[in-house]
Amino acid sequence: MPAPSAELPVAVIGAGPAGLAAARALRLRGIPYVQFERHSDVGGIWDIDNPGTPMYRSAHFISSRDVSGFFDFPMPRSYADYPSRAQILEYTRAFADEFGLRDGIRFGVEVSSARQEADGSWRLETTDGVVRASAVVACNGTTWAARRPTVPGEETFEGEIIHSRDYRDTDLFRGRRVLVVGLGNSGADIACDAAVSAEATFVSTRRGYHFIPKHILGEPSDTTGWLPIWGERALYAIMRPIVIGDVRRWGLPKPDHRLFEAHPLLNTQLLHFLQHGDAVAKPGIERFDGPEVVFADGSRERVDLVVFATGYDFAIPYLPEEYIDWKGGRPTLYLNAFSRERDGLAAVSFIEVNSSAYTLFDHVANLVAQHLADARDDPDRAARFRALAATDHPDLTGGVRFVPSDRHANYVEVRAFKKAIRRTVRRMGWRPLERGMFDGLRR
Repeated sequence: MPAPSAELPVAVIGAGPAGLAAARALRLRGIPYVQFERHSDVGGIWDIDNPGTPMYRSAHFISSRDVSGFFDFPMPRSYADYPSRAQILEYTRAFADEFGLRDGIRFGVEVSSARQEADGSWRLETTDGVVRASAVVACNGTTWAARRPTVPGEETFEGEIIHSRDYRDTDLFRGRRVLVVGLGNSGADIACDAAVSAEATFVSTRRGYHFIPKHILGEPSDTTGWLPIWGERALYAIMRPIVIGDVRRWGLPKPDHRLFEAHPLLNTQLLHFLQHGDAVAKPGIERFDGPEVVFADGSRERVDLVVFATGYDFAIPYLPEEYIDWKGGRPTLYLNAFSRERDGLAAVSFIEVNSSAYTLFDHVANLVAQHLADARDDPDRAARFRALAATDHPDLTGGVRFVPSDRHANYVEVRAFKKAIRRTVRRMGWRPLERGMFDGLRR
């Protein structure tokens, strides 16, 4: 990796939570950087006014307050157990202010191209001109490139079709018959919004999911993370028949996988609406037929609006595709952070995990910043890490057999991921994240 220098700063692209974590880690080590954010403020997807964000007004974190914050910067105790989108945005901006991160951000500047030159430096084309950099850290996030299937008959469908990325609030549903396709956590949230606002609400899903209540014995359910996987599964096996029951009673498919082999649903509110008939579960879509949707079981419903909550492709549109190996719409990065194909290219945010992401962003940013510091101060150790990144293929699944879908192509189990990071830090002789290490940056 080219050595960072005062003449050529590191380019950090994006000023959402991942970009801010990367910036803090670089500042700690005195590595010059320039950060680009095409929007007018920090916050990424959590700013509902950010063009292209998938954020909707009723959104909340699906991980709880006390396990979801940046490292050594806890969320205020006044926040809800599961903070609202407005609280998350406020918290993210407070983080940027606390560590003086706004100073290094060029707001309103978009990067259209980042290519590596023959000498190893990078040439970035931006809306504010050409910038040269010693390395690129991609932090543009993962929920911008909407993915949705093509369904037979949609060209003549008489209703409206949107992706969940374009949903904002319940005004869209009033007086309409709504079909939500897909049952990730966003799809479940949107279906709940429709259930209280639409004339009729239908939910179409091909796969069954495990529902986890947000609270167990009055405490957020993700505070059981100290248990091993088998312990969490045993607890769920006891709890599920008592708290959840058999979801097939309300028309949902039985899960075809064990708990944690696909992303679980932290939304038992949807079960409430299904139990009361305010939402109706349907199987997968077979085709559109004029004003109706025909489902795999042969049933049909008149529908005015279809919301495809069918996820996202990961995308880094400013990079040539060959700079990273892609699998199922997911980049195959070493430790979900380093390009194996291209020296001087790293990323913070391209991760799917069964846990809160913010602290993980800090752990990944710590790796990236320390390698960049080595490129400047210890070329031999930097070369050893590059050799490691080219040959090491750690198992980040923790023994979990994730379902064979594109979404889970690079899914990691959080305990296994953190273990791999700790092992890498020890192997390289790097400094792990420690309480108080960022205190000198606070304002």
